[in-house]
Amino acid sequence: MANPIAPAAASPAASQTIRQQARTSVRMSTYSTMAPSLTPTTDSAGAEISDIEKGLDRMENKALSKQRVVLSEEKWANMSKLALGAKLERALDRRMSSQDAVMRPRTNSSIKNKPKSVPLIVQEKA
Repeated sequence: MANPIAPAAASPAASQTIRQQARTSVRMSTYSTMAPSLTPTTDSAGAEISDIEKGLDRMENKALSKQRVVLSEEKWANMSKLALGAKLERALDRRMSSQDAVMRPRTNSSIKNKPKSVPLIVQEKA
């Protein structure tokens, strides 16, 4: 039985054209004709970054930078522990200072008024 899409006496080029027309999806090429540009961009991002860098350089105080202390690992660890302890102490002070509850010893009346637990009775199946 002959193929209804391609006639039997068709040339190879004609049959390839018919197969491409019968295809439902579009084939995209992975080859790109666009080459990367080697010319410098006219984008203003580079100029903006250099402006920001110049502004930061002006804001930096050179005299204060010389006075800056660089701690050793051991001293840095000790300072971190002290800072954490101080932060925790401040948080606990805030938490405890706003509490209104007053701790009092329990009285016998509050213990007597509690309902006693009733033991469960387990029935056995006979």
